Amino acid sequence: MLKIQKATSKYIGDLQKISTHSFLETYASGNTEENMKMYLMEEFSLQKLEKQLSNKNSEFYFAIYDQKIIGYLKINFGVSQTDIKDNKSLEIQRIYVIKAFQGRQFGKALYQKAVERAKQKKLDYLWLGVWEENPKAIHFYEKLGFQAFDKHIFKLGDDQQTDIMMKLELISEK
Repeated sequence: MLKIQKATSKYIGDLQKISTHSFLETYASGNTEENMKMYLMEEFSLQKLEKQLSNKNSEFYFAIYDQKIIGYLKINFGVSQTDIKDNKSLEIQRIYVIKAFQGRQFGKALYQKAVERAKQKKLDYLWLGVWEENPKAIHFYEKLGFQAFDKHIFKLGDDQQTDIMMKLELISEK
């Protein structure tokens, strides 16, 4: 059975491990080793993860299956969002499930956690950026109802890549 659990600084080592593992698995084949190393060192250092974990406008959740962390979610609110910074939106900055566990609705469960948090905060929409060369992820988000609305640059090492920005309006329950 899958369990979604909020990540705290107590589990920072686990967060670093799943972050690095899932990012490498997802992007290593489409990027240089140098750029991957540079990005992993910058973005998944214990210091940077600790700062993000202590940010009241960011939250991390683990996907735990059979007592093993198999994925995670990072969401941002308000000023902690990477681009839009709208107080009526939630950014899904990261949603990853390791390959051995993909195709089993675990990514959808993490997405549902993001929707739950957005509704608890009475937000209007979710948004995210997804690499234009990741058709599997784009298809996943389209199936959930996200629609492309813009593009932005994502820097991976010294490589500037294009992310498709996607948005999902939440149905108001007012």
